[in-house]
Amino acid sequence: MISPYARRLRLGMELRTLRGEHNYTQARVARIIGKSRMEISRLENGQSADPADVLNILEALGVDGERWTTLAAIAQDACARGWWDSVKHIGERQALYADLEAGAAVIRAYEPTYPPGLLQLPEYIRSIYQAPAALEPLTGTVDGFLAGRAGRQRNLRRPGGPSFEVIVEENAILRLGAPAGLVKRQLHHLAEFGKGSQANVRLRVLPIQALIRGYVLPRSAFSIYAYPDPGDPRVVAIDTVTSDVILTDGAQVTPYERLYERLAEAALTPEESAKLLTEAADALPDN
Repeated sequence: MISPYARRLRLGMELRTLRGEHNYTQARVARIIGKSRMEISRLENGQSADPADVLNILEALGVDGERWTTLAAIAQDACARGWWDSVKHIGERQALYADLEAGAAVIRAYEPTYPPGLLQLPEYIRSIYQAPAALEPLTGTVDGFLAGRAGRQRNLRRPGGPSFEVIVEENAILRLGAPAGLVKRQLHHLAEFGKGSQANVRLRVLPIQALIRGYVLPRSAFSIYAYPDPGDPRVVAIDTVTSDVILTDGAQVTPYERLYERLAEAALTPEESAKLLTEAADALPDN
């Protein structure tokens, strides 16, 4: 499995480096291969991937040997289609997350409001996105969203799937995001992950009264993606009500990695988290 999104970012980085080595401008590269400067800019910014254009650039700049092989392979990966491309009405935001998750080796997430989407029950998901007062715009349909979420959860369960480490705020457990009986089932479901029911999933709860080193408080939900190829960029996705902010520059990614480490220090162990989740679930009515 690969993430075409991550590979497009990697391809852009490699092409920028290659152009810099030759001291060429984007306009000069564009003239050499018969393309517009805007098309070269999109390639270098990870917004598009055309293997033919990449091969023309490599030829024009005299690239050969192992470097040619590596860049040609990255270009093929970058334009690949994932399973999410065939799911109707999946929604643009969810398709992006499916892409980021597809080739990840490690996913680390912080969830302050809801149970993590990759661990949500289908009926819980449906309840959230069918709620009359739902704020998040759903591009697509509820059924398409459910199908996409199911595909993302299958990716997590597959042999060799990514390691998923998630820290959930106690608020996300105590504050009802759906009818009480449904939340009760969802919390029991999460408790099973805290008990280690899936080897590649590590769930921990951050108590409201937990003391975070340096008194650094997180401001929003975020997730961090790392890939098997060390040359691929680490990616941070910041979740907001209407859209997502994607960070790929190391100087911007590193503070989130450090923040996650501090949250992990303050969080309960998986076993303690499972106990808290079970107690919270048992306190809720069945209907």
